[in-house]
Amino acid sequence: MCLWMKAFCVSLIASGWFCGVVSTAAFADSQGIKLYVAPNGNDAWSGTLAKPNSAGTDGPFATIAGACDAIRHLKASKGLQEPVTVSVREGTYRVSEPIVFSPEDSGTEQAPISYAAYRDEKPIISGGRVITGWKKEGDLWTVELPDVKAGTWQFGALWVNGERRTLARTPNNDYFYTAGKASPIKDPATGKEVSRENIAFKFKPGDVKAWDDLNDVFVVVYHAWETSIHRIASVDTENNIVTFTGPAAWSFEQWGKDQRYYVANLREALDAPGEWYLDRKTGVLYYRAMEGEDLAKAEIVAPVATQLVLLKGDPANGKFVEHLHFKGLRFMHTDWGISPQGQSDPQAAYSIPGAFHGIGARFCSVEQCRICHVGTYAVWFALGCQHNRIVQNRMHDLGAGGVRIGEGASPETEAQAASHNLIDNNFIHDGGKIFRAAVGVWIGRSSFNTVSHNEVSDLDYSGMSIGWCWGYAPSSANHNAIEYNHIHHIGRGVLSDMGGIYTLGISPGTMLRYNLIHDVNSYSYGGWGIYMDEGSTDILIENNIVYNTKTGGFHQHYGKENIVRNNVFAFSREDQIVRSRQEEHISFTFERNIVYFTNGRLLGSNWGNGNYRIDSNLYWDTSNPEIKFAGMTFAEWQSKGRDQHSIIADPLFVDPEKFDFRLKPESPALKLGFKPIDLSKTGLYGPHEWTSLPSAIRR
Repeated sequence: MCLWMKAFCVSLIASGWFCGVVSTAAFADSQGIKLYVAPNGNDAWSGTLAKPNSAGTDGPFATIAGACDAIRHLKASKGLQEPVTVSVREGTYRVSEPIVFSPEDSGTEQAPISYAAYRDEKPIISGGRVITGWKKEGDLWTVELPDVKAGTWQFGALWVNGERRTLARTPNNDYFYTAGKASPIKDPATGKEVSRENIAFKFKPGDVKAWDDLNDVFVVVYHAWETSIHRIASVDTENNIVTFTGPAAWSFEQWGKDQRYYVANLREALDAPGEWYLDRKTGVLYYRAMEGEDLAKAEIVAPVATQLVLLKGDPANGKFVEHLHFKGLRFMHTDWGISPQGQSDPQAAYSIPGAFHGIGARFCSVEQCRICHVGTYAVWFALGCQHNRIVQNRMHDLGAGGVRIGEGASPETEAQAASHNLIDNNFIHDGGKIFRAAVGVWIGRSSFNTVSHNEVSDLDYSGMSIGWCWGYAPSSANHNAIEYNHIHHIGRGVLSDMGGIYTLGISPGTMLRYNLIHDVNSYSYGGWGIYMDEGSTDILIENNIVYNTKTGGFHQHYGKENIVRNNVFAFSREDQIVRSRQEEHISFTFERNIVYFTNGRLLGSNWGNGNYRIDSNLYWDTSNPEIKFAGMTFAEWQSKGRDQHSIIADPLFVDPEKFDFRLKPESPALKLGFKPIDLSKTGLYGPHEWTSLPSAIRR
């Protein structure tokens, strides 16, 4: 008999029950089986008490893994007829590797298993280690870490009193700029020229040096819509060429000269308050304190774990993790290391996993949790994840992004598909801390998902990315509902070619509706509100309000038969509506929209071939009522059969300068059939302490 069962029997005997005949009803009430986890618990105890007994012989478990193991033994010996709730008491539970739940740990529809915070308490599952023993040396604080010196621990993040600190970098708040492409070199084995376009570049004299700790240095390079992180193989200071150990997904200077980059993780760059540096050779961690910080009194945490929870099913063989629920827990402090070859993704920080990661998970949920201070995405329900719920979680201080659903390739079987998942009422913000191209919500080759009532903000790339198929090839991403979301302060002038909502591929049945999107600001091109890229097809865009974008409220690169109706697009700094590629089919139907602007720039890019349907719209330019339509007057434009029933008129918004786009009763848009857009249900919902959280963010 295992230790936990012995202790459990002892507690039952003391209560008058006999171990040999006990059923689950012995420790179940009308609400099911109750188990407990507490920092002062013991995994050898029964776990049926919320706190240790006076004799110190029984009480709660010490770890969630211990409770999980106990439930597994219970299922094997007695079966599971009652719901199980594992209540986790206040405290910090430190893990060095993810807590793994396999199909054997599943609940059932009638008897689900929940791991939840004990009432009114806020337990933390942390993948970090508290660092103590700091010494002040001049204007720096230092501590020696034997595990680092021994080569068994390295980390890429540091938190001081709950705030992420900056890995020492140069320049501190700006960038270096490339000085040209590296010329090809001859392969000594074959004598043929080998391109170095994505593994080396020229730098300006003095920007990159042959530093002593060259093996530890990172070079972070900004491409149009991605970043790549590189380790240095060599520095040629005579010809000013830096060569990396592994390639970037894109050639350097592919999108123009003067490509941005910075250098990080070197001792010489430790020159600004809040920066830190880890010397792997000596094991010494250096930190330059911010004003008022005393590291002798502060809590300093560095990550050990890379993930915190893994739901590990096997969908290819029909084995799933089912009916597990996680509620009210706080998941914190993870890392994600950079390999010896560096890190580079083609888009959206695609290779980065979730701190809470599911494979083959069905009918599971993550609810009212807080996931923060992580080096990855917060949550990823990947291969074979179906009918899961991610509801009312706060996700912030993210190394990558918020939520991912599905994979980048179409599933081979229905069991391997990710589908019918709900991402609802989450506050996702302050992401891209390490992998800047990560997005708030990413839907890959996955269908029948609902993304609703979320607030997504403060990211360097797209707010949401829907679909993962380029061109007109068949895609398994369809019938996704993206609705009632508030997406804002996206891009932040860091990356390009992105949007508040970004779509890819054929996606029949997908709807983007009742979303509020604003303050989308790219580095150069491509700061769009709604961006339909690479074959986006059969998508409905309806009843959205989009304003304060850089390069357009709506843009379709290419696609077909999309419907864009009854939206408000306002205040783009450049063109308002953009159509790039001209094709032989109908690009989209654009009708009953209001386009409101102040700069004389209505239509951008290519509108010549007429393969689109556009009518019954209202246009108003406050700077000049004589609007030009792709270089034509309105009369000339209409003579081409376009906008036959559209008008140029003030829509009579209540207060457009304050972004109040409600219509006055006498608005001419109403006569066109425009339906007032009610966004009162858009964004977060629930108690005030929840819905008011975004208002506390300072930018």
